[in-house]
Amino acid sequence: MTAPAHSPLRHSPPWLSAALGLCALLLASSSLAQGRVYVSNEKDNQIVVFDTQGQLQGRIPVCPRPRAMAFTTDRKQLLVVCGDSNQLGRVDLASQKLVATQPLAESPEMLALSPDGKTVYVTSEDDSALIAYELASGRQLFAVKTGGEPEGVLITPDGRYAYVTSEVANMVHRIDLQQKKVVNHIAVGARPRRLSLSPDGKQLWVSHELGASVGVIDTASQQLQATLKFQIAGMRASDITPVGLLHSPDGRTVWVSLGRANHVAEVDAATRQVRRTVLVGKRAWGLALNKAGSLLYVTNGLSDDLSLVDTAQGKTLRSVSAGRVPHSVLVQD
Repeated sequence: MTAPAHSPLRHSPPWLSAALGLCALLLASSSLAQGRVYVSNEKDNQIVVFDTQGQLQGRIPVCPRPRAMAFTTDRKQLLVVCGDSNQLGRVDLASQKLVATQPLAESPEMLALSPDGKTVYVTSEDDSALIAYELASGRQLFAVKTGGEPEGVLITPDGRYAYVTSEVANMVHRIDLQQKKVVNHIAVGARPRRLSLSPDGKQLWVSHELGASVGVIDTASQQLQATLKFQIAGMRASDITPVGLLHSPDGRTVWVSLGRANHVAEVDAATRQVRRTVLVGKRAWGLALNKAGSLLYVTNGLSDDLSLVDTAQGKTLRSVSAGRVPHSVLVQD
């Protein structure tokens, strides 16, 4: 006689079934605990997901032409601006799925969240404005006019002010978010793009895409304090097009992507001198650091890849395919 098939779980005590269920849940969420890198690509309408070492983990279909991204304050969702559909997409990080969209004004560019996570600020190129939306409902709260083609936006840690770059006016606008108006117009270099605030809040750095340079704004006087020009042997100044920039966690270093120069620059924040440049992919654009500041992630829009840079050694460890025209990168570790 053949013995009946036996399932070890059929007569298991309730506590064992519960324990196994908990283990399954922990295994499903362990990938998030180990860290993830998210890259938006403009042509495939996806967010590509990697582990922190650049191994592909998956692809999340989202709204058309995903570009700028930000985590919600609880780190449970990822927000993404979609330029072709004029939408803000919301990705649930546990399920790795697009769970909602909300309408935005025409030609949205970059975004930033208020410190309390309740308001999302989006630059609108066609409207030449910074527009505030209530995140929970999606309704527009107010709009503040800026110079032509606003792009980069940064909210101060106290939530009181927004800084916005205007590519046409060659200015950074300082907006009082309580008064809902521009209170300072700060003249900077040609075609300002992105912004990074020093950890002590005393300096605001801005990239000048057509000036082959970055500017340093003193936040006490709201004036441009210094300009740092980049040079790379064998390259014309017009091929050096800085866009992305960010401070290291300790504030001692500023990393700058040099666009068509295919390099990133490591800048000493105190002396404002370039320590070194690192070769990455073609048209280096978006930047992100891990929490330790030991790995720099660079999106390369013309070689369709993501470069991982060892910041201590100052060299690219590897570049991995990231879909067509990767734009922005976020790290969750």
